[in-house]
Amino acid sequence: MPSPAKARLTVEEYLVIERQALCKSEYVDGEMFAMAGASRRHNLIALNIGAELRAQLRQHPCEVYTSDMRVKISRTGLYTYPDVVVVCDAPRFEDADVDTLLNPIVLVEVLSPSTADYDRGGKFEQYRTLASLQAYLLVAQERCHVVHYTRQQDNTWLLAETDDIQDGIPIPSIHCTLLLFEVYAKVSLDQ
Repeated sequence: MPSPAKARLTVEEYLVIERQALCKSEYVDGEMFAMAGASRRHNLIALNIGAELRAQLRQHPCEVYTSDMRVKISRTGLYTYPDVVVVCDAPRFEDADVDTLLNPIVLVEVLSPSTADYDRGGKFEQYRTLASLQAYLLVAQERCHVVHYTRQQDNTWLLAETDDIQDGIPIPSIHCTLLLFEVYAKVSLDQ
């Protein structure tokens, strides 16, 4: 006997559940997926990036959020929690709860073994549909390695990457440069 089909959640049902939940979940195609806790390295790197961007943007109208700011990809219906989010125009939110951002300019994901392939592939494919998005960074946590995608005027994406701890990653859309020795400050990296 076949098992009954799993009922899909509407966006409204997801948001009601998510806003009362003790843990975060992504929403994709009518399903909720609980997000696992992050490692020490992951937390250090994400906070280092958020702190560096906030310091550099202190005199600018941009806002920097950490992984508790939900982002909606309107075209695909994905609700997700990037590790670091930057918005520079007036932030636009989905509703009066002001907890689901619609117009990020920079998104950062710190790669975890369980999500790295998704962050590089399917998630980035969805992120690219955001008209506001100008930069996407993928940051390894086990070694010094950053992949940086920058949207070009013709709507293509330019890839740059580095594994040199002395390098800086320029993010022209927000006039910032992330120095890798700051990104990996106090992080024990594998040899």
